[in-house]
Amino acid sequence: MATIAEYVEARELAKALTLREIRGQYKGSILGWLWSLLNPLTTVLVFSFLFAVLRAPAPVGDPSGLKFYALYFFTGLVPWNFFSATVSGSAGSLVNQGSLISKVYFPRAIVVVSKLGAVGFTSLMEMTVAVVLLLIAGNMVLPWLPVIVLLLVLQSCLALGIGLILSVANVYFRDVGHFVGILLQMAFYSAPIVYPIGLVEQKLGADRLWIYRLNPLVDLIEAYHHVLDDQRWPSFGWLAYVAAWAVASLGLGVLMFNRFEPRLAEEL
Repeated sequence: MATIAEYVEARELAKALTLREIRGQYKGSILGWLWSLLNPLTTVLVFSFLFAVLRAPAPVGDPSGLKFYALYFFTGLVPWNFFSATVSGSAGSLVNQGSLISKVYFPRAIVVVSKLGAVGFTSLMEMTVAVVLLLIAGNMVLPWLPVIVLLLVLQSCLALGIGLILSVANVYFRDVGHFVGILLQMAFYSAPIVYPIGLVEQKLGADRLWIYRLNPLVDLIEAYHHVLDDQRWPSFGWLAYVAAWAVASLGLGVLMFNRFEPRLAEEL
C-alpha cells in the first residue's frame, strides 16, 4: 500500500515526464507529428507494392468482404508499432534518465510508464487514421471501438511488463538495448502482419498451427484483424490467452523492477 501511495503522489511527475516525451519526439522537426503518420503509411505503401509485384492474393475480410491488402497490413502495423516502440523505448528509458534518477528520488517505474504513455498517444493517432480509412473503404468499425480499447489495454499491460524487465536489465547489461532491436525485428515477421495467417496454416497444417500460435503476438494481431478487417468477434480463447500473457508479464515485470529498484541510482 505504501508503494501504491508513492505512485499516486507522483502522478503529476508521471504526467510531466509523459508530456516531455511527447513534445520531444519530433522536437525541431519541420513536419512534427506528421512523421507519426508518414512512417507507417510509407511502410504500407512499400509492402503493398511488393505484394502487387509478387501478385500475392489479398486476404478477404469475413464477413465484411473487405479485400484491400494495404488496410489489412495497416491494421496489423499500428498495434505492432505500439508494442515495438514501447518495448524498445522502455529498454533504454532508465539509462536515458540516469541524471534525474541519481539526483532526485521518485518511483522509478514512472519513467517506463511515461514512455508507454507517450508511445500510446502516437498510436492513438495512427489508430484514428486506420479507423477513418476503414470507414472510407466501407467497414463500419465504430461499434467495435470498445473491443479495440480492450485490445489496447491488454497490449499495454503486455508491453509494460516486458518494458519493466528490459529497462532494469539494460541498467546492469547495456548490451540488452542492442539485443532488443534484433529480437523485435524477428518478432515482426513472427506475427501475421505482412502475411495472413492462412499462409502459415497451409505450410504447417491445421494440426500444427498451435505451435505458431504459442506466440501471444499472433493472437493479439489476429484479434485486431478480426475486429477491424473482418468485423467479427475475436475468439474468446485468443483473448484469454493474450490476457494471461499480459497479466503474467506485468506481474513479473513489477516483481523484477521492485527487486532491483533500490540499486538503480547507484548503478546509473
